[in-house]
Amino acid sequence: MNDRFLSMAGVTKRFGSTRALDDVSLEVGKDELFVVLGPTGAGKTTLLRTIAGLERPDAGRLELGGQSIAGLPPAERDVALVFQNFSLYPQWTVRQNLEFPLRAPSRRLGEDEIRRRVEWAAGLLRISELLDRDVSRLSGGEMQRVTIGRAIVRRPRIFLMDEPLSNLDAKLREVLRVELVCLRRELGVPMIFVTHDQAEALSMGDRIAVLAEGRILQVGTPETVYRRPATPAVALQLGQPRINLFQTTRRGGHWVLENGATLFPAEPGGHSRCVFGIRAENIAVAGGAQPGTVSVVEEMGPHKILLLDWLGQPVHVLAPATAGVREGETVYPLPERDAVVAWPGEGGMVDG
Repeated sequence: MNDRFLSMAGVTKRFGSTRALDDVSLEVGKDELFVVLGPTGAGKTTLLRTIAGLERPDAGRLELGGQSIAGLPPAERDVALVFQNFSLYPQWTVRQNLEFPLRAPSRRLGEDEIRRRVEWAAGLLRISELLDRDVSRLSGGEMQRVTIGRAIVRRPRIFLMDEPLSNLDAKLREVLRVELVCLRRELGVPMIFVTHDQAEALSMGDRIAVLAEGRILQVGTPETVYRRPATPAVALQLGQPRINLFQTTRRGGHWVLENGATLFPAEPGGHSRCVFGIRAENIAVAGGAQPGTVSVVEEMGPHKILLLDWLGQPVHVLAPATAGVREGETVYPLPERDAVVAWPGEGGMVDG
């Protein structure tokens, strides 16, 4: 990546016997919104704290703008870290909270410059009318805008966002994730956004890194990681409902499940075992040869999620809202072969 701004190579961080980061290598562009997706305990916060200088790595290389920051204290790295809690002084006004990071003695900013930066950030975040209101009188969404504003006024070299929307309700999260994408583009500053929410990852990221147990499993565009996940573990982190996995063995020219059911014809040669992944939207309700029974129908407005008993295992299918399918009905699912993902061998198979 010729325009890289952040570079990490072989970064490892241990807490006792636990490897919170395990040989992490990644690069972030100078004008990129880079999302790190992973479950609780994956190491997402440790990753951000290590970049910010709040944690010292046990091994590895870390550079910003082509320069090593391994020995720099947090204050000299010029990064802004935004946490999921609001991190505000409730007894102060919005203006006082936004001014606070600018009044650090090391900044030596005049009053006019502080006022200009506060009003500029407030305008970007649409909170200008709240500047003289006490923070204790703000809604959750307004508080998070102020928290983000405290990072913006500093005009840092990179933004680090630690699940900043997770404490907000679903509707507000949708609004603010769009605003954050637009804001980052307007500022032209790189951002690393960590989340456990796949919708945030897919809708916000220029690229996504999937993190689990301190290790990077895959990095790519949202479409690539979703359509061509490197392993079943990656596939299970993206998609609602989650991807259907089939563990098969080559037998008599077919891929056969453990219960003896036939999934697909097998090409000659190659591996004797294979894991197949089929997303719910890539299975038609009708047209296949083998019957399945509808166990559950979930009405989701524009579509329905069907849970089928098919080939001896539970399988999710995404059907149109107009599909006249009822519980207990027999259907004949038909996978879209071009959309099936195959992992030869065991495929790094995970339980569940």
